[in-house]
Amino acid sequence: MSPADIEDQKKAAAEAAVGLVVEGMVVGLGTGSTARYAILKLGELAREGFEVRGVPTSEATANLAKDLGIPLVTLDECPRLDLTIDGADEVDPHLDMIKGVGGALFREKLVAAASKEVAIAVDASKLVQRLGSRVPVPVEVHPFGWKVAKVRVESLGSVAELRMVGGERYRTDNDNYILDARFHAVRNAGQLERDLSVVPGVVENGLFVGVASIVFAADANGVKTLRR
Repeated sequence: MSPADIEDQKKAAAEAAVGLVVEGMVVGLGTGSTARYAILKLGELAREGFEVRGVPTSEATANLAKDLGIPLVTLDECPRLDLTIDGADEVDPHLDMIKGVGGALFREKLVAAASKEVAIAVDASKLVQRLGSRVPVPVEVHPFGWKVAKVRVESLGSVAELRMVGGERYRTDNDNYILDARFHAVRNAGQLERDLSVVPGVVENGLFVGVASIVFAADANGVKTLRR
C-alpha cells in the first residue's frame, strides 16, 4: 500500500470521527498525523460558523487549532469534555491501545479521562491482535533518576531505550524523557498499565486500557466502526 493510500485512510477515519461532533461541544483534540485530519475538518466547520471549542493535547495541536481559528479552552476552564478525537499507534480487538509514539501520551490520557466519549481514528494497519506487536510502549519518565525508572521498567519484561532525536534526548511538552519499552507481546494490558504506573519516576505510560468507546478504522474498502 502506498503512503498516499495510507494518508487517504487516515483522513477518512478522522473525518468519520468528526461526524460525532455536535455544535456547542467541547472537544479534546488529539495529537499525531491522523488527529491532524480531524482538526483540519473541525477548522473547516469553525470557519463556516459551527461553534465548537477544543482542548489540545500538545503544543503542536494547540498551534494548529489556533491557526485554523478553533477556540481553545483548558482543562482548568472545562474539566468535563463532551468528546475527544485522537489517533492510536495500535488498537487490539478489545479496543485497548498503545499511544504516545508522538510523545503526547501524558496530556492525551488526561484529556481522554476528562471526556464523556473517546473516539479513535486509525488506518487499518494500526489494528493488531496483541498490543506491542508493532510498536514499543512509550513510558514518560522524569529526567531526575530516569535510569532508576528504566531498570524497573525493564524488570517488567521489556527492553527499554531512551528516546533520542537528532542525537539529543527527546523532551516532551512537559519537559520529561520517554523510554520506549519493547515487550515481546503484552499479555495483560490492564495489569501492565497498572504496574508501569507505580514505578517511581514514571509520569505516565502509553497503554490506554478501557479508554476508547468507539474506533473508526479505515481500509481500502471504507471506514469500519468498532464499539466497545
